[in-house]
Amino acid sequence: MRILVTGGAGFIGSNFVRHLLRHRPDDEVVILDKLTYAGRLENLQDVLDRITFVKGDIMVPGDVEGAGPFDAILNFAAETHVDRSIADPGVFVRTDVLGTHVLLEYARRREVGNYIQISTDEVYGSRATGSFCESDPLDPSSPYSASKAGADHLTLAYYKTYGLPVCITRSSNNFGPYQYPEKLIPILIIRALHGEPLPIYGKGDNVRDWLYVDDNCTGIDTVLSKGEPGRVYNIASGVERKNIDVARLVLSLIGGTETLLTHVTDRPGHDYRYSLDTTRIRNLGWRPAFFFEEALARTVNWYKHNETWWRPLVGRGVGER
Repeated sequence: MRILVTGGAGFIGSNFVRHLLRHRPDDEVVILDKLTYAGRLENLQDVLDRITFVKGDIMVPGDVEGAGPFDAILNFAAETHVDRSIADPGVFVRTDVLGTHVLLEYARRREVGNYIQISTDEVYGSRATGSFCESDPLDPSSPYSASKAGADHLTLAYYKTYGLPVCITRSSNNFGPYQYPEKLIPILIIRALHGEPLPIYGKGDNVRDWLYVDDNCTGIDTVLSKGEPGRVYNIASGVERKNIDVARLVLSLIGGTETLLTHVTDRPGHDYRYSLDTTRIRNLGWRPAFFFEEALARTVNWYKHNETWWRPLVGRGVGER
């Protein structure tokens, strides 16, 4: 099978590429990525000789056509950072919605047999109690989550209108190796390693379900293999932690002091809590393999020993939250 991974030079995409190479060695993996600030060839340095890399933009039909044909498409390509979406929402609409449209059109015309849209729990909005299931209405709070919700609606419309075999995965907050240091956990790790203040929005009471990226990759692969067309699949660990507690755990793993915790003004529209019901994907046989504390320790260790990867990023907004 020839598999296209768009955004394969990004955080989750590059980890998924490694998953494919380990578990689907007979498949051909093609990556289409325009190499923005968070999509970097350095994320793929150890596997470049085992994949086909095409520098291109999912918003340009010719770039997608030129990389084909494909038996399956997994769309990881997206603008993802909430703070950036607040500052410049148009970029998110263009990449996340219009780029998805280009891919869906290609898949429809070329009769691609499997299309997976990679989405996020943020499309559901916030929930004080209980967990979101896949049939719940979407209620996004930021331009980022709204753009992802728009892409989800468009993807399902292509199934209903054209019969395109699509699935959507919505995962909780991912963390792990190669995550660009604008997201919470890599920011906390890098700043703690240097004894710098750890910025925490508001009181730090916001709750997230934390999913190790390798577990998300196995979940996505499960949907690729067993997912029912036209269905959405939530992927989450079931491990919920307040942001302040995550910061304290990072400090304990590194040996830092809690005096580094620095509370900053909360961002607009900051969702309080995300929580997902994962019954549907568990019925396909998927389970998370990593305990949160174990996975966080692995992640801290990776950043400790890969300063050459993240050091060039310092000075380009890294470490500010």
